Amino acid sequence: MLKKRLIALIAAGAGAATIATVAVSDLEGRSNSAYRDVVGIPTICDGYTHGVKLGDYKTDAECDALLRKELQASFSVVDSSVKVPLSEPTKAALASFVYNVGPGAFRSSTLLKKLNAGDRIGACNELKRWVYAGGRKWNGLIKRRDVESWLCLQ
Repeated sequence: MLKKRLIALIAAGAGAATIATVAVSDLEGRSNSAYRDVVGIPTICDGYTHGVKLGDYKTDAECDALLRKELQASFSVVDSSVKVPLSEPTKAALASFVYNVGPGAFRSSTLLKKLNAGDRIGACNELKRWVYAGGRKWNGLIKRRDVESWLCLQ
């Protein structure tokens, strides 16, 4: 189970990047061949969408590189947007969230406003509201936000 693996990483003192990489990899799942996500966007690897076309194929090494690059960008968004100190698990949860919803949605979110106002619990609980895509509630997003919220509160 993912939460058990994350607990072990946290207990071992793993950094946010390691925690987020494990979380995103598990939550997204990997497809080396491009497919349409639940709202029809061409997607590959671990949820990567930029410039993807159906028929594209990436090796595991290419997928790993894309994941590292995208998580690095997500951490940069978290670092530049959050004005309060964060634990490594909270930072990892927020980077996973940014990876999934994008920087614009994060920067304009009530979640970020609550976090920067010092309401970490309220901010972490906001994650569970982000379970819709294409106007529908998705079980995969419910599961993802449950894990991210739990991780955020660690």
